[in-house]
Amino acid sequence: MSTLLVERMAVEIDGTGEPVLMIHGLGGTSNFWTPVLPALARFRLIRPDLPGSGRSQRVEGPLSIDRFVRALMRVCGAAGVERAHVVAHSMGTIVALHLAALEPRLVRSLALFGPLAAPPEANRGPIRARGAKARSEGDPGMQEIADATVQSGTAAETRRRSPLAVAAVRESLMRQNPEGYARTCEALAQAQPADLARVACRSLLVTGDEDAVSPPQAVRALGERLPAAQVEVLARCGHWTIYEKPEECGGLLAKFLERRT
Repeated sequence: MSTLLVERMAVEIDGTGEPVLMIHGLGGTSNFWTPVLPALARFRLIRPDLPGSGRSQRVEGPLSIDRFVRALMRVCGAAGVERAHVVAHSMGTIVALHLAALEPRLVRSLALFGPLAAPPEANRGPIRARGAKARSEGDPGMQEIADATVQSGTAAETRRRSPLAVAAVRESLMRQNPEGYARTCEALAQAQPADLARVACRSLLVTGDEDAVSPPQAVRALGERLPAAQVEVLARCGHWTIYEKPEECGGLLAKFLERRT
């Protein structure tokens, strides 16, 4: 494993084989993908901390989905990647769809966990409020945000039986820089859908049956707008799919990426 720095952005790269670009969501880092790494041993995995998140917190100016897309294009250039499978979670799926629409030759396939084209209008205000709380309250605010995210974003079974998953969600959020998190919230709150008609690759869409952010009916509707989309709904799972159901997610992802067509 090696760490590449691309314009203050920390990027972990490990393995050999076909490149896989892995994009975390709001409150995530490259470590979000750790539970599924053993299933992807045959691939070259490229896992950035997006600007404003994790070790890439030192960023100037406002963030946006377009800025994330451009940053990922620079990551691919620095890593010598001309074509890659793209795997993403939550906010990262919005970024991935924009990347696939803007640079269809770069994106070989899309595997989207907790996917959405853009936040519903009703959710934009609460996302902005969460960012304002992080900015005004700092670390104590991030702890409250982490605890609220566990309650709203994970399944009841996860909270009862998977303390490591709960700890992973809390740690991911509580270690975020509050200002970087606030700017990322602002980027998500103003996100607009990509032109899905320009997305040409096959896709895998995975959600949980208790995912309130990406409910199954919405994910199925999104799948109908994408070419050759495979939709999977995990039982007793919330929005933090990789932490909540790592074996199931790893199996689905490996099988999807290893398909030749």
